[in-house]
Formats: sequence, structure tokens, C-alpha cells
Amino acid sequence: MKKLLICTTLAATFAGGSAFADAHGTSACLITKTDTNPFFVKMREGAEAAAAENGITLSSYAGQVDGDHETQVAAIETCILDGASGILITASDTSSIVGAVTQARDAGLLVIALDTPLDPIDAADATFATDNFLAGELIGKWAAATLGDEAENAKIAMLDLAVSQPTVGVLRDQGFLQGFGIDLADPNVNGDEDDPRIVGNDVTQGNEEGGRRAMENLLAVDPEINVVYTINEPAAAGAYEALRSIGRENDVLIVSVDGGCPGIQNIEDGVIGATSQQYPLLMASKGIEAIAAFAADGTLPEPTEGKDFTDTGVALVTDAPADGVDSISVAEGKDLCWG
Repeated sequence: MKKLLICTTLAATFAGGSAFADAHGTSACLITKTDTNPFFVKMREGAEAAAAENGITLSSYAGQVDGDHETQVAAIETCILDGASGILITASDTSSIVGAVTQARDAGLLVIALDTPLDPIDAADATFATDNFLAGELIGKWAAATLGDEAENAKIAMLDLAVSQPTVGVLRDQGFLQGFGIDLADPNVNGDEDDPRIVGNDVTQGNEEGGRRAMENLLAVDPEINVVYTINEPAAAGAYEALRSIGRENDVLIVSVDGGCPGIQNIEDGVIGATSQQYPLLMASKGIEAIAAFAADGTLPEPTEGKDFTDTGVALVTDAPADGVDSISVAEGKDLCWG
């Protein structure tokens, strides 16, 4: 049975100086995978602040766990019945959600995918997200540049998200490999490359326990792994613990993606060498601004030039900058982190 686990509403106070004054009285929905993950907490903060600025009443919905697809469908149905002007959604199932999204668009709502594109991407009116391929590419370039000539002899562990290979997981994985200088086979698939430097791929479910288990599995294949790509920073923390248990925590390069405050702290503490930082607050705040503009005069958001989505930015964070790879410091990353 479908249920809405969590719904919080912000009755925004209209700000007279807003650029979108005509949107006064507009309502919008934010639908995230969970309400506990710091990434989505920061996303909600950005949506609430932008809603207050633009005179929008915001309703926020979240499931109990990542993958709670039915809750997201029920939330969309509620938003349609409530007469919302737009929906911001981080989809748990990027293809199965398309039917509900189509119903919302047919009812006249603007639907914007946040963080993860729908499958197909044009199932939503727009996508506001990190360039996840670039995020992976940055840490791949940094790892290769840091190793220098030894990059040719690297032994790489690929710690991915899940077997089902969601879009974000594939983009980060394939971006890392390209950045490291490894030829891709099918860029839409993880694990089909034939470069002998890749020890193997394993899945982590994006959490610390999964990262530890995946690292242990790949160390059993080759105990001399010296480069570890991880889908996110919790997986990186788990990989580090597995390496520390065999006394190899200081001679393996770990790279990751996300830019949460715990991950940035782990760079300072020497757990992670570098991470690509993304900006969930900006994704949500720009999404609310787009709904306000749509409600005011029907304006549709435009994608970033040369891309099929609106790029909300990414930056490599490290205190060991590498030649030819743009980066910001840990101190700068702390000023921009979340969680």
C-alpha cells in the first residue's frame, strides 16, 4: 500500500524584493529519497530558503530508505491533487518514476529532476545536477597526475554503487577511468574495460559497511592494489578501514565524490586523497527559482550550453594539488561542504 512517510510544509513569507514577485501564492514540492542523508538535508535547506525568498509554499516529502519508489509516486500524486506549480525530485528509480512524472507534466506541473537524470532524461522538463562524469574525471586526472610515471603500473580497485548501475554511478566510474587515461568500452556500463590495471569492480551500496566489504573482496583478488576509486565518501571510509586492518592505509591512494563535511574532514585526516565536491543546496535553490519563473510567466529553464542539463558545478578538493588539475583546498571545501 502506498504511503507518505514524511511531509513537511514551509508556508513561505513573501519577500517583496523578489525577482519573481508574480509567483506569490505559488506552491511547489520537493521529493527526496530520504530526509536523513546530509545531501538531501542540505537540498531541503536550499529549497526552503529559495521558497521563502520567492514567496512559494513548499511541501517536502521523503521516504524512509533510499529506493522507496512507491512513496515518491504517492508524493507526486499528492502534489498534483494539491495544485502545485512544480516538483523537484531526486528519483529512487529513474525509469519507473517516469509514468508518474508524465502524469504531473500532463497536469501542467513543471517537473525538475535534481542530482540524478531520469531515464530518459527528457522525461522531466529539466535536470539540475552535478556533471557526474566530470566529477569522476577530475579525481581520475588527479590520481594519475599524483602517481606520475607510476600510473602505468597502477593496480586499481573500482568501488561502485550497485549492480543495477544507476546513471550517477556509471558516470562517476567512467569519468574516473577516462581521467586516469583508461580506454572506455561501453561508456554506459561499468566493468567492461579490458585494461590490466583494473583489478576489478565491486559494489558498496554507497555506505561504509559496503565499502569495507568491497575493498576486502578486491584485496583478496590482488593484495597489492594501490589506487581506489569510490562512488562516494562513506564507501571511501569503509575502504580505508579495510586497508588499515592489513596495515596498508598509508600506501594506497583513495579518491571519491560528494564533498560532504565528513568527507572533507577525511581528506584533512589523510583517509581520502581528493574528492569532487557537488552542491545540493544550489541544485534545489535554482530549482525553486525555476518553478517561480514558470509560475509567473511560463518560462522554462534552459540547460547549460553544450549539455542536456543545468550544471550546478563541481570542484576537486585536495590539499595536495597536482599539475594540470584545477582544485580547491580543504579549507575552501569546508566552507562549501554539507552534512
